[in-house]
Amino acid sequence: EVQLEESGGGLVQPGGSLRLSCAASGFTFSNYAMSWVRQVPGKELERVAAIDSGGGVTYYATSVKGRFTISRDNAKSTAYLQMNSLKIEDTAVYYCAARWSPLISQPDNYWGQGTQVTVSS
Repeated sequence: EVQLEESGGGLVQPGGSLRLSCAASGFTFSNYAMSWVRQVPGKELERVAAIDSGGGVTYYATSVKGRFTISRDNAKSTAYLQMNSLKIEDTAVYYCAARWSPLISQPDNYWGQGTQVTVSS
């Protein structure tokens, strides 16, 4: 059974930090690119960060570049998203996603259930 289990979300004040984790199982984690995708209710999905299967190449959306860092530990089959200098507009459900294709334009194959991040004073 393929599983992606996010954790680390919660309530944080503007300017604060959170680290999200995504524990993967049921597939060969090291063969998949990983992404963090967020969604505000009623808005379109936004891919905020991606990392290739080996962890050497990363992508960030303009909205988070310089503030968020994606990483992965293939030995632990876990991906991470370090979020710093959080803004109110970062409030969203954050999903972990796995993709066989290295191309971020291609659909993700597996999705987690999501974890809520709320940035509020």
